[in-house]
Amino acid sequence: MSEVLPQPATSVSAWGLAPAVLAVVTAGLLLGLVFAAVDRAIVTGRGFRAGGEPLRSSARLLLEQPRTTLAPDRLLWRVGGATVLVTAVLAVAVVPLGERTLWSTSADLVWFNAMEALLWAAVWLVGWGPNSLHALVGGYRFLAQGLAYELPLMFSLIGVGVAAGSLRTTDVVAAQSGLWFVVTMPVAFVVFVASASAFAFWGPFAAPAGADIAGGVTSELSGVDRLLVSAGRAVFLGVTAAMSVALFLGGQSGPWLPGFGWYALKTVAVIVALVWCGRRLPVLRPDRTVEVAWTVLVPVTLLQTLVVSVLVLSGFYA
Repeated sequence: MSEVLPQPATSVSAWGLAPAVLAVVTAGLLLGLVFAAVDRAIVTGRGFRAGGEPLRSSARLLLEQPRTTLAPDRLLWRVGGATVLVTAVLAVAVVPLGERTLWSTSADLVWFNAMEALLWAAVWLVGWGPNSLHALVGGYRFLAQGLAYELPLMFSLIGVGVAAGSLRTTDVVAAQSGLWFVVTMPVAFVVFVASASAFAFWGPFAAPAGADIAGGVTSELSGVDRLLVSAGRAVFLGVTAAMSVALFLGGQSGPWLPGFGWYALKTVAVIVALVWCGRRLPVLRPDRTVEVAWTVLVPVTLLQTLVVSVLVLSGFYA
């Protein structure tokens, strides 16, 4: 097992609380903007010319008159929409930048998993709050999907923590100095990205917002509420790409370019892959989505964790 490194410096210790919070928010919104821009570029086929569309759409939503429904639970509805974005931004806090995280804990992987669990609750509130049939059905679909993909994602993170001998993301990146974890954990990499996509109901996992239920959890959203949920999804998917680079693709390691350049390049590559696959793969039926998680992903991630544990005991990661 690789040696546990000393606790890394963080933005809080280096810059102070307020600049660190600003850095987390800025990084999160930037990742979300990059994801949204890549999405529009691929959907429209206009390349970089479509890059400004997310900003224009956001401005229109800010000015849009919000809709309402009969007897909604306004508090839960508003709290849910805001929490989608807040939890996605908070997940950025444990993304490593070089030898420093924006806001490290002693268990960064647990923090990321906790933010994903809070996202689960937030989306459910978005479906429950409007007191609308389609939104409620979408919320229940999301509950079943989130429960099914929670364990595969958690087992993927456990495998990474076992291999690195640490739950800190900076230690995970340092442990890949000789060999990227994606080489010995390809299943965990794919499952991590797929499970995070399920929590953002993206691509094949978009049934909670399906056309057959008129948009599901997003059916009653408008104005600022729609902007918060849409931005939260984009930020979370962007953070997923950045975390996958840190956990499986060696972080900033690479020849010729500076470390930050490699990190940004890998993150954008994962975002492009996420968008391309998400826009081309068909949406799975809700029951099939859940069935795949329980009968396929849970067993294969457990097997992947077992393989990693054997490699650790044999001294492979030392």
